[in-house]
Amino acid sequence: MLKQRIITALVLVALLLPALFASSAEPLAALTLVLIAAGAWEWGRLNGLGMRGALRTGAACLLVCLVFWANKLAYQTTETLWMATGAAWVLVGAHLMRKGVEGWARIARSVRLVVGIAALSLTWLAMYQAKVMGTNFLLSVLLLVWMADVAAYFCGRAFGRRKLALHISPGKSWEGVWGGMVGVLLLAAVWLLLDQQMDWGSLSLYSRLQSRGVILLVVGVLFLVAMSVVGDLVESLVKRSAGMKDSSQLLPGHGGVLDRVDALLPTLPLALMLAQAV
Repeated sequence: MLKQRIITALVLVALLLPALFASSAEPLAALTLVLIAAGAWEWGRLNGLGMRGALRTGAACLLVCLVFWANKLAYQTTETLWMATGAAWVLVGAHLMRKGVEGWARIARSVRLVVGIAALSLTWLAMYQAKVMGTNFLLSVLLLVWMADVAAYFCGRAFGRRKLALHISPGKSWEGVWGGMVGVLLLAAVWLLLDQQMDWGSLSLYSRLQSRGVILLVVGVLFLVAMSVVGDLVESLVKRSAGMKDSSQLLPGHGGVLDRVDALLPTLPLALMLAQAV
């Protein structure tokens, strides 16, 4: 299992790094388009569709993203879109956490499919637009999510006592959440120092937030960490409802695409909402 994880991780890094640091946003858009379509296929399977239905779900998500691409939405100011997406994530996420696993199954499957396609396609657009805004900006958002996840894991293992959502994801604890928040605040402080000393060619998320004051920076960062946890919990809720441990086995040793990007689904659009509002 460990060997598989390492090999898969190395392959993904080899594919993503050149696209991430390319001078144009198009290579990353093309590569992540494949991943998002695969995630939509997984979403169809998690919601009870057979192979053909799941493939149609992936194709529908691909089509939506291509419409975004054809209309060059990544190069346009879309503050209203990200505000609406952010509000939807906060409201829908809170509703799903309150209703739990049983509540998910009571939602019409057509609604669940549409919500999934919308969330995935908007995440793809958000990543594309973040790359257009600059590699430094995109990396600052991606590493926020990864730092929150890593810090939460180790703090949860070391200090976890109070369960965060026992019936959705038994392994998560409140101590892990607090640890993730502290880890990201430290990351933001280091990144701000680097922004002051180096010319990255674009501002990071942290510098954009700090331009409106330290309070907005701290509140904004903590809010994004909290929403990354919501994204993780929503996917865990859907998998538990479907009786599946992983969204698929497309990434050997890592599970599926959704297992890797769940925390990014709310965080990328919300990061753009905050960045464009300051």
